[in-house]
Amino acid sequence: MAPTLPRPQRVDVQIAVGSLLCGLALWALGLESQSDRPLGTHWALVPLLVLAGLELLRSSRPQFALVVATFALVADQFTAGNLASILMFTDIMYAAVVYGTPAAARRIPITTGLITVALTIAFLAWWQDPQAVLLGVATAIVAFTPAATGVLVRNHREATAAAKLRAEQTALLAEMDRVQAVSAERARMARELHDMVAGHLSAIAIHSTAALSLDDPATSRDALAVIRENSVEGLAEMRRLIGILRDQSGDLEPAAAPTLEGLTALLDGFRTNGLDVALDDARTPAGPKLPAPVELAAYRIVQESLTNALKHASPGVVTVAIEQLPRALTIRVSSPYGDRSGPRAPGSGAGLVGMRERTELLGGAFESGPESSPDGKVWNVCATLPVDPADEGAKE
Repeated sequence: MAPTLPRPQRVDVQIAVGSLLCGLALWALGLESQSDRPLGTHWALVPLLVLAGLELLRSSRPQFALVVATFALVADQFTAGNLASILMFTDIMYAAVVYGTPAAARRIPITTGLITVALTIAFLAWWQDPQAVLLGVATAIVAFTPAATGVLVRNHREATAAAKLRAEQTALLAEMDRVQAVSAERARMARELHDMVAGHLSAIAIHSTAALSLDDPATSRDALAVIRENSVEGLAEMRRLIGILRDQSGDLEPAAAPTLEGLTALLDGFRTNGLDVALDDARTPAGPKLPAPVELAAYRIVQESLTNALKHASPGVVTVAIEQLPRALTIRVSSPYGDRSGPRAPGSGAGLVGMRERTELLGGAFESGPESSPDGKVWNVCATLPVDPADEGAKE
């Protein structure tokens, strides 16, 4: 099956029809581009029709059109000639560079330049007349100039396409960064909300269960007092976080982030909720000051560990041990671990995940799980936080 020619583009049809009509008008008026040729005026219509047909292929088959157009222009030199034929050849030369292959776009301007120089030198040597230079100028106008123009247009189009591609890639990367930033911020907010409120809600659930199960007015009053205290503190934490999220003006007074200096108050709160907690703080007052992110992460890890102990630990003492090494801060929380039918208060299961995320964000190490000890089975939570965030995984 013979291959079919591609369908010409609309602009190619317009150029072909317009050029043909102009050429026919010039022929009808008897306006010839050259004289003293072996073929008569009517023969000038043949190259004109061929070149007009080739204009239909200027975008789809540019190199084929240029080869045939070259033969048609040579044939036109043996006729009276038509200015429209020359103009159509220059357009086909230009289109061959713009729409052709990259190799053709590089080769055609060099070839036409060499042909222009060679013809100029040849006619100068043959005629021995400076007027031969004009023939070289005419050749440059018909062949080299449209090829060079095509190179400029093609380079501009390629640069525009590359800039557009870079802009699209930049926009895509920016969108990916935005999505990652939103996801990271949502995860951070979820950790903060969980760590701030989970302890209060767990205490409320435990004491409300005790008040409902014991028919003792004094016990119920004590439980209700603890419930009210945790409710007020939890609402205050929620109100502060929601205020930060809703504020758009930037006029909101920033709240101080929790630090290890507040551990005593934190442990007192858990003791009020019925948890027996002992603190073993091996840090020295003269030790180096910890970075704020390390202080906040350490505080939240202790807070979440005690919340889990409040919900899951067996009766006994929960020990919080803190030690500051030369390049790291270690936190270990040990709580009695025994067989229980279930937690004293429901949880979301995000506590250990949040502690691990906080530790890994600082480049530290986190471990949790049951271990055997002289006092029986315990559940240990151990986090090592590098003092210098650049020292990932620092563990002495």
